Amino acid sequence: MALRGKAAQAAGCLIVVSAFCFVASVSPCYAAGPQPSDSAESPSPAALLDNGFRSLYELNFKGARADFLSYQERNPSDAMGCAAEAASYLYEQFNAKGIFSSQFFLNDDKFLHGADGTAAENRNSAFLAANNRARAMAKETLKTEPKNAHALLVLTMADGMESDYDAMIVKKQMAGLGLMRQAEAEANKLLTIDPDANDAYLALGASNYVIGNLSGVKRAFLWFGGIHGDKDRGIQQMQRAADHGHYLKPFAKIMLALAYEREHQMDLARPLLASLVDEFPSNPLYAHELSLIEHPAEP
Repeated sequence: MALRGKAAQAAGCLIVVSAFCFVASVSPCYAAGPQPSDSAESPSPAALLDNGFRSLYELNFKGARADFLSYQERNPSDAMGCAAEAASYLYEQFNAKGIFSSQFFLNDDKFLHGADGTAAENRNSAFLAANNRARAMAKETLKTEPKNAHALLVLTMADGMESDYDAMIVKKQMAGLGLMRQAEAEANKLLTIDPDANDAYLALGASNYVIGNLSGVKRAFLWFGGIHGDKDRGIQQMQRAADHGHYLKPFAKIMLALAYEREHQMDLARPLLASLVDEFPSNPLYAHELSLIEHPAEP
């Protein structure tokens, strides 16, 4: 049965927190361990990625891209560099649109209709170019190495990020839904190969949670399309990413905090936000979200 109307819109738009969600489902730690620095002045490739993602969570997008581009120069055959670059463009656009906030996440009307602006106004050519390069490189590797966990992670990220872009930015909800299903399948395959790829649980958990929040009628439409959701399972999966993830650990924390806010469990949201404020003091979003819990508006 085809998805129609608001059910399709909900299915597509609510995947903002799906497989890459958001944004950055990259985790090269699953491929190779940390490498020693070449010198005091030249950080290792692993350090470049660590530094880049830290800058990303501090909303220093230019700094993040500088590290990711340096990584690509030193590792031109690794698709992860392009994936990280794509994540920086999408994260920056989501931040500018206010998508990473309780004001957006907890407002069903905003959440169901995506970001302000038309598809043409919101088109992000830099993101699409970098994401397409990452996807093509990952697929080329998987042709000869179908169980390559590193390439599977890049592919999960590329499809997950583009599903979010389609649903939230250019508002192609059905296209976003199709890519979400692909990203979920890739995440499950990755976890079969590498059960310790904990960042992948964010994609699965966020999808389970948001679909589980839909009304019974909307979930029925999704069920006929082969998509199911479970709020409790989704929270458990996001918790695993928040506890044991690597590059996505901070992102899992903010999404889990927002989920707890939706469930009116502020005592569980508060420590997650407080830990993000401590780790990333230059990011005003985390401090603002914590202040909303500490000093709620009068009803």
